[in-house]
Amino acid sequence: MKLSRIAAFSSSLVLGAVLALTGAGTAQADSAQAVDYVALGDSYSSGLGAGSYESSSGSCKRSTRAYPRLWANANAPSSFAFTACSGARTNDVTAGQLGPLNSGTDLVSLTIGGNDAGFADVMTTCVLQSESTCLSRIAQAKSYVDTTLPGRLDSVYDAISGKAPAARVVVLGYPRFYKLNGSCIAGLSETERSAINGAADHLNAAIAKRAADHGFTFADVVGTFTGHEICSGSSWLHSLNWFNIGESYHPTAAGQSGGYLPALNAND
Repeated sequence: MKLSRIAAFSSSLVLGAVLALTGAGTAQADSAQAVDYVALGDSYSSGLGAGSYESSSGSCKRSTRAYPRLWANANAPSSFAFTACSGARTNDVTAGQLGPLNSGTDLVSLTIGGNDAGFADVMTTCVLQSESTCLSRIAQAKSYVDTTLPGRLDSVYDAISGKAPAARVVVLGYPRFYKLNGSCIAGLSETERSAINGAADHLNAAIAKRAADHGFTFADVVGTFTGHEICSGSSWLHSLNWFNIGESYHPTAAGQSGGYLPALNAND
């Protein structure tokens, strides 16, 4: 028994020496840790609202403070492609963002669906028009989410799977915009705020269902943003800004690092 143990120990020493001399052990470790990451999606992924935009990204407004860039900085993937673009809808992703995907892609993240559902127009309507008109527009958006958006999401998810069949795909949702009965003393009514939150939940549920049916992971950010909604007194979302309409209702840099990044970290 002792001789067998000595022989086994000697064999392990020899194997270790061979791996060290050839570099095979290091190569295997590096291979296990290597990740090829592609970040797709709309303004919530590009980082609109977080500032510090990459000049090369133009109107796509890709921020150095966006959660994909923060994840890449922290994890040093072997490759990182950042094609998310402000204003993107599902057809924009399939038409212009999938180029970096390939059979070697390991991780894909994206937010998509909010622009298809018309949330920018919902917010404009609710801010500028009556409560009844606001609620009607929200109902219209929810109807679109029920009837049309699932097929649009399927087209994106199918395209991702077709180009990167081995990738882990993390689909991130959208936060609720408002803390109800919070610190806001003007602006929308509580009825409107509640309806907008409900529409965000409705959108998230639809996205989560389609993601699950494609074998993707849905990362809910409602929890990470809780306590940091508009009217919370510690908001990670821009409220209406007449001087920069585009950034209104988008995550701040703190929303990207404190709201979105932890959700990706928990599911990457």
